Amino acid sequence: MKIAMVGTGYVGLVTGACFANSGNDVTCVDIDKAKIEKLTRGEVPIFEPGLAEMVLQNVEMDRLHFTTDLAVAVANAEIVYLAVGTPQASDGSADLGALWSVVAGLARHLPPTAITVVKSTVPVGTNAKVYERLRELTDRDCEVASNPEFLKEGAAIDDFTEPDRVVVGVRSRRASEVLEELYRPFLQPDRPFLAMSPESAELTKYVANALLSTKISFINEMANLCERMEGDINEVRRGIGYDQRIGFAFLAPGVGYGGSCFPKDVRALACMAEEHGLKGQILRAVDEVNSLQKHVLTDKIEQHFGDDLLGRTLAVWGLAFKPQTDDIREAPALVMIDRLLERGVNLRVFDPEANANIRALYGDKLQYASTALEALNDADGLAINTEWSEFRQVEFETVKARLKSPLIFDGRNLYEPDQMRRHGFVYYSIGRLPVGVRGKRAPADCASVTQNG
Repeated sequence: MKIAMVGTGYVGLVTGACFANSGNDVTCVDIDKAKIEKLTRGEVPIFEPGLAEMVLQNVEMDRLHFTTDLAVAVANAEIVYLAVGTPQASDGSADLGALWSVVAGLARHLPPTAITVVKSTVPVGTNAKVYERLRELTDRDCEVASNPEFLKEGAAIDDFTEPDRVVVGVRSRRASEVLEELYRPFLQPDRPFLAMSPESAELTKYVANALLSTKISFINEMANLCERMEGDINEVRRGIGYDQRIGFAFLAPGVGYGGSCFPKDVRALACMAEEHGLKGQILRAVDEVNSLQKHVLTDKIEQHFGDDLLGRTLAVWGLAFKPQTDDIREAPALVMIDRLLERGVNLRVFDPEANANIRALYGDKLQYASTALEALNDADGLAINTEWSEFRQVEFETVKARLKSPLIFDGRNLYEPDQMRRHGFVYYSIGRLPVGVRGKRAPADCASVTQNG
């Protein structure tokens, strides 16, 4: 099929590349001339495993094209995807300015039989408004569908090519059949194509992200309770996770969620609920718990050092909001950096992919290490914000030798308390008693009679 992809951000680029890779002729369009020039050369501006190779391969095979000319992109297109950004507005709602600008420009060039598909995350009812706007501007009925994305940064290509399900919101059987044919290479009996109303499809995206966010905030609040009551959140997590009604997914304690989706989608759904006379109490609580959780690790640092923080040097591992991405949007590390800089702490930071993005934000306020070990040199302690795999497997004696003090603040529970105790570390984590801190008893050693989960 001939596809136009309007927007070459994270969603648009991954979607366009994957459709091209399955044999379609895809033209991506963006107003950013510099970005388009880079993409035409096969240079990908974001880090996503496997994406750069896929883009380059399909550019070379002449199946993936890039342009700044909307008319060229949509000429003879059978499907036009709208994948422009919908950032959070000041009141927490979604800002649709870019979307409406594209719709106005698209109407002048839209082929009569083309299906316009809204891929951007938009408030419920936007599909209907796009339909009405296109009918106003073209003086004809235009087919408008919705196709929310469920891509995890760091695993986006796998999520696209092996989806749990494909959700589309349609008004006609023809639109459903065309989109099902487009997605056929990725469908299996246990990975269904779900056609529903546009409003239900729009809601599905928000509800999915809100529920996952709720699980994260819930386990984090329980982790904080475990610390107060001398429990261990990892043991509690095993105790509940084997219950098939609950499971383990999205129940890993940490320093909160970030990124471009969960924070803004929870707030936007709360705004929608309130606009329709509901309080959105759970959604507001989820967002508040997450905002507070981003401070938990810094609280531990401040409590440990007390009034002796000024002039200290701390190593910080992990700057992206999650591993396998360079995305720092709403990353918990930003909260820590801002607070510790205010306290006069020197920060030496490292992330396998996000150093450049942090440097663009903070400049010379921070020291930037080229390796994880380099960040440790003569630091008063180490703080971990992101669970990159390379941080999990380390030589603890080497870490200890490089640090001025054997002190770790672990915001992702990468290590086991017994392991830290054996190596002589003072160790703080999330939802577990600290190691090597006076007045905090160690839990009984019952590893021989428990099953790890």
